[in-house]
Amino acid sequence: MTRAAADPAPDTVIAVHGLTKSFGGRKVVDDVSLGVERGEIAGFLGPNGSGKTTCIRMICGLLTPDAGHGQVLGHDILTQQGAIRRQVGYMTQKFSFYEDLSIKENLDFVAGLYALPRDAVRDTLADLGLTSRKDQLAGSLSGGWKQRLALAACIMHDPQLLLLDEPTAGVDPKARREFWDEIHALSARGLTVLVSTHYMDEAERCHRINYIAYGRLVAHGTVAQVIRDAGLVTYTVTTDRPGRVAGQLAGQPGVDQVAPFGANLHVTGTDPAALEAALRGLGVAFQPTDTSLEDVFIRLMEQSRDNMA
Repeated sequence: MTRAAADPAPDTVIAVHGLTKSFGGRKVVDDVSLGVERGEIAGFLGPNGSGKTTCIRMICGLLTPDAGHGQVLGHDILTQQGAIRRQVGYMTQKFSFYEDLSIKENLDFVAGLYALPRDAVRDTLADLGLTSRKDQLAGSLSGGWKQRLALAACIMHDPQLLLLDEPTAGVDPKARREFWDEIHALSARGLTVLVSTHYMDEAERCHRINYIAYGRLVAHGTVAQVIRDAGLVTYTVTTDRPGRVAGQLAGQPGVDQVAPFGANLHVTGTDPAALEAALRGLGVAFQPTDTSLEDVFIRLMEQSRDNMA
């Protein structure tokens, strides 16, 4: 969407261009450009091995790109990596705190690294609802509480940018929802968030999404824009023999995807006329339905070339 000329442009927190990184002669990230505005929750989607984690590490100053340039929080990603790291909170995929220390002891350790005042730990425990569990060993926590401890450690030094690398993997739905409520509350206070995820419902909670497939950025925008630009049409097929119908539809002209949804089928393609002809040929009942982000996710994967093949 184009902004009116009189409107001031919002602060840009991440502005990187042409990021490229290779390992062992293979390009893991290939010419990726990304922009994230202040206070925005930006989703980072893509299959395993697509380069999301490598991108995040270049953005937060832990890796130097082989090519590309840009700024994060106004600092150059090639020459001012230390300044970037001091203003970023980075939550990794794997729980990385001392399991034989309590919640409070882990946060005390992090506070010492940043030379934070003593009340920083007390305030963070209260803000994240951890006060009553502060003496519990980290190793005894459930996935949801470990996640909350990791988030507390990431935001205790009051960063301007929060990078979350698949933060809710293995966490139950209630804990996931509470986590996202906290992320939106932080965003409302001005914190910028870049989060990688495989969950489509989480991607839909982001202000904008960026889809990376095998090292290349192939789609970006709001969820509505990404679905629209994919050019897919979807029909719901009602049948008492979904398995048989799915087999008959697979490979038919105009049919790109067939996915069971309970007793129904979702059938997706890019050519409405050919798709409808295939459905009519089987004599099944069908009606148009909204294309989902998951449909687009699968389509983009199918269109992309595996850089590790």
